[in-house]
Amino acid sequence: MLGRLPSIKRRMLVKRLLYYIRGYVRVMVEGYYIERFINICSTNSIILWNLTRKKSTVLYVNVGVSEYRDIVKIAKKTKCRVKIKKKKGIPFIFNKYKKRKFFALSVVVVIALLIILSNFIWNVEVIGLENIPRDEIIELVKNQGLKTGRLKGSIDIKEIINEIRLERNDIAWVGIEFKGTNAKIQIVEAKEKPEIINEEEYCDIKSMKTGMITKVKAQNGTPQVKEGDIVREGQVLVAGWIEGKYTPLRYVHSEGEVEAKVWYTHTEKVYYKQIEKVQTGQIENKYSIKINNFKINFYKMITKFKICDTIREEKALKMFNDFYLPIQLIKTTNYELIENEKNFSNEEAIEYGKQKAKQVLLDKIENKDSIANEVVNVYEKEQYVDVEFTLEVIESIGTKEKITL
Repeated sequence: MLGRLPSIKRRMLVKRLLYYIRGYVRVMVEGYYIERFINICSTNSIILWNLTRKKSTVLYVNVGVSEYRDIVKIAKKTKCRVKIKKKKGIPFIFNKYKKRKFFALSVVVVIALLIILSNFIWNVEVIGLENIPRDEIIELVKNQGLKTGRLKGSIDIKEIINEIRLERNDIAWVGIEFKGTNAKIQIVEAKEKPEIINEEEYCDIKSMKTGMITKVKAQNGTPQVKEGDIVREGQVLVAGWIEGKYTPLRYVHSEGEVEAKVWYTHTEKVYYKQIEKVQTGQIENKYSIKINNFKINFYKMITKFKICDTIREEKALKMFNDFYLPIQLIKTTNYELIENEKNFSNEEAIEYGKQKAKQVLLDKIENKDSIANEVVNVYEKEQYVDVEFTLEVIESIGTKEKITL
């Protein structure tokens, strides 16, 4: 009996769903023979649910519309009175709105508009970008006709993909897909690979940067530099040939390791008297709506602040996951700023410039452990100081280059 309980519950849920489709009523049954009323309904297979007993003589219960007349007859037999409290279900919903012609017409118009809008592109999404700016891709496809407001059927996806491949060498693969009113552009960026020279081919090892040689180790080929030499970019470090005392010159595939001290320099100009802008904490938000190319401002867009930073956010409205509407909500946030005068002493200006210049250089260097030395030169002027900061870095500067005979 207990094993059958889940299946009984499922049948009850199905029946209740059918009653919602057909319609049901919430009734109040009042009388002294409530138990007899319930028993007779059960005997006649009339489903009652959500039974609530308020008093010994009052019962609230749900019953299907098709069985309402039957329970009225049973109530008379049991000397009870039945009164409808609520009407629920799809038939009553339709009945409620069938006389509201304007509402029905509005529903039809909205559905028609959604069908029409679904044939257009209202959002362009770019996926997979790391180094390429999104605006460049958006502008490129826009010139080829893929933009908001265009009919999906008028856009030739294959032609746009071919144009992107011709225009951009930094893109390995591109795919375009329409989902709802959203155009998804998926990009796979091409990664620049160094030229691979076959070991059977002749090559030199040349310098990629200017620096002072600190280490030369040639496994194959003839070294052209020694420790302490200053070399320029493109200079041969290990030549791709070997010549012995008793053997003639022959070309080889150079192998070796060359390290050099490379200098990275940045100069920071620091004025003794500076104006610093600081946020006060006061913020104002302004909203507007953009419908296709038509913009509606809810507020005057002129800010009340004398000086401010402004951040603008645009959010395209959508009904479903990929069903965008030609409506954008624009939020403009203004952050109030005040100007404070800041005066540096000579020592403070030098230290400030040093730290700022150093950070600029550190952002360019991948291996921080390769830094060998720091050099600071200061050039003082009447109103400012120039801080020249140099990092000496030990790096491998050799790259192979094929020999053309």
